[in-house]
Amino acid sequence: MENFNSIENDQTIHTVLPKPILEENKKNWLRKSVISLVIYAFLFYTIFDKNISYMAGLLVVLLIHELGHFFAMKLFNYNNVKLFFIPLLGAYVSGKKTVISQRQMSIVILAGPLPGIIIGFCLFIVTIFYPNEQIAMLANIFLFLNLFNLLPFIPLDGGRLIEVLFLKQNHNIRTIFTIISILGLAIFSLTSQNLFFLIIPISMVFELIMEMKNQKIRNYLTAENINYTVTYNDLTDTNYWLIRDCILLSFTKRYGGVQAGVHTYSIIEASIINHVSAVLKTPFLKDVKWLEKTAIILTYVFFMVIIPAIYVLLLIK
Repeated sequence: MENFNSIENDQTIHTVLPKPILEENKKNWLRKSVISLVIYAFLFYTIFDKNISYMAGLLVVLLIHELGHFFAMKLFNYNNVKLFFIPLLGAYVSGKKTVISQRQMSIVILAGPLPGIIIGFCLFIVTIFYPNEQIAMLANIFLFLNLFNLLPFIPLDGGRLIEVLFLKQNHNIRTIFTIISILGLAIFSLTSQNLFFLIIPISMVFELIMEMKNQKIRNYLTAENINYTVTYNDLTDTNYWLIRDCILLSFTKRYGGVQAGVHTYSIIEASIINHVSAVLKTPFLKDVKWLEKTAIILTYVFFMVIIPAIYVLLLIK
């Protein structure tokens, strides 16, 4: 464990510089999202499949999936909600809130895959009575992509749902669950011969290492009775510089040009600000009782198990 004992935490001795302002880029996200969508489509078309109708179907399914998350966040008044496409891998929606509600987050997560599964299943039923290859293809994309997202692995929606309902407050269990997710996604990539997909579990390994270091910082803050379950705006100036010093001591290679204990703004301060924000934990409201959890899990099982089973039975017939 990194040695944080040398960090000065005496607020009466030093004059503390104000913490830097966390600037959120709320402009031009729509333009960037459209650009990322175009890049996604171009790379998919040139590298994998030159079937334009299939590519268009995939983009429609991805867009509807992410718009489900997007509008759910908007419904619950998340701030700075943005949608971006990650070329060749997928898309994501980001947003911020001063307090995260367990109930609201569960709805936000399910708002992505569930509408897509419903649409896909309805389109499949249509093809039973009115056979059409294009509609059947679109139905399969809707079903496969959204069912895949419900697999119980982080960072997929199914894994995020399990994390929010059961693991959010327990770092050790979340770490184990993340390791299982990495192994599961790696095995899926190898067995499906989709080696490009290995980018996700490999990147998760580096994120896990970073999170484990961040957790050591949190453990130190807990021992020093310093509250890190706050938003960046509510973080005191003194605690900003303290957490900043912990980060610099823990990530010496990453921030090698910045010295811990020297409380002046660096040319890479924006990157450090984002790291401080990553160490902080947004207040989490556990407002889902066991009866609601049971209903959510039954809903998850219905969409993840029952609907695919009905789909297979109808397909066989």
